Amino acid sequence: MLPVAPHCEPPSSGDSWLTLTEARLAVGPVHDWCVLPSCGAVVVFSGTVRDHADHRTGVTMLEYEAYEAQVVPKLTVIEHEIRTRFDEIGRVALLHRVGPLQLGEVSVVIGVSSAHRPAAFEAARFGIDALKATVPIWKRETWDGGTDWGLAATGLKDIKDIKDIKDITDFAGVAGVAGVVPGVPSIEAVNGS
Repeated sequence: MLPVAPHCEPPSSGDSWLTLTEARLAVGPVHDWCVLPSCGAVVVFSGTVRDHADHRTGVTMLEYEAYEAQVVPKLTVIEHEIRTRFDEIGRVALLHRVGPLQLGEVSVVIGVSSAHRPAAFEAARFGIDALKATVPIWKRETWDGGTDWGLAATGLKDIKDIKDIKDITDFAGVAGVAGVVPGVPSIEAVNGS
């Protein structure tokens, strides 16, 4: 099993930054890292913890868990797909946090640079949607009424099954919630607990 990164620093070389971390995520460093002389566009998406979810109000925190050994390999596949599907991509950053997060904290950051803005926008959208659809990360919500796994879960898809952005735009939650999606394993089942 790969360890979760205790810090989140940009790589010293290369054009991909793929990380699962317990460290706080900051948007600015991702943007700055994505800037290249050959790229006229940088798009950065950040997902933050909000105070509600589907059919739940008063959310106070989220806790993310992941099948760590599979996360970076799945992020690598997404990065490859971004570079294959979109023109003149410069740098790609796909970062996700695990552990407890409070309201307003950043849980995920996607950054893409490209020579032109259409490819950067489309690639960043594909990056977040593909991450949510294909990477084994689970979300536990704490709200006024209790604590449970997120309700908007869906089964994981294989990146090869995603032909168009429409194939993944309904992934509002994360995958693997026991008892919510038939045939999708719980975090406990995946981690062997």
